[in-house]
Amino acid sequence: MKTALIAAIVLTLAISVAAQNPQPTEPASTPVQASAQNPVLVIDKHTLDEHLGQLLPEASSKGSAGATLVDYGSYKIQLSMRTEMGGAEVHAHWDDVMTVERGSATLITGGTVVDGKTGEDGETHGSRIEGAQSQPINPGDVLTIRAGTPHQLILKPGTIYGAVVVKIHEP
Repeated sequence: MKTALIAAIVLTLAISVAAQNPQPTEPASTPVQASAQNPVLVIDKHTLDEHLGQLLPEASSKGSAGATLVDYGSYKIQLSMRTEMGGAEVHAHWDDVMTVERGSATLITGGTVVDGKTGEDGETHGSRIEGAQSQPINPGDVLTIRAGTPHQLILKPGTIYGAVVVKIHEP
């Protein structure tokens, strides 16, 4: 939990500082690897908004779209755009730290995944969750979901939801 909390704080601070000091970044379609030459990456608010906007056409036609901004192996920074609610999911080895950028949703956590199917990667997907807790999430909210926790986003029809997601690998 401490790692996820630190990642959320660092991400929130980076976005805040970046909005005041724009820096060029790689396109969303090109993951950036850590290196001695590039140990720091700042993704400014304008660039985040631009990349989220680029995901909207696909999210509008398919219900969701995503892009990886950075992949350091042990953690990734991704963008997620939704126009429809997602199914239930449980990540076996990845904590999620999210900052809501656009729209509002209801986050469902805990309980039991209904019709769950687990893939070779340990990821479980199902139609919904029963016996869960729900809470509203809004732009600016930062949330953490530990590996092994059932979760699902519920969107009202017509909602456009976008988030920055830091995925932290848990062995």
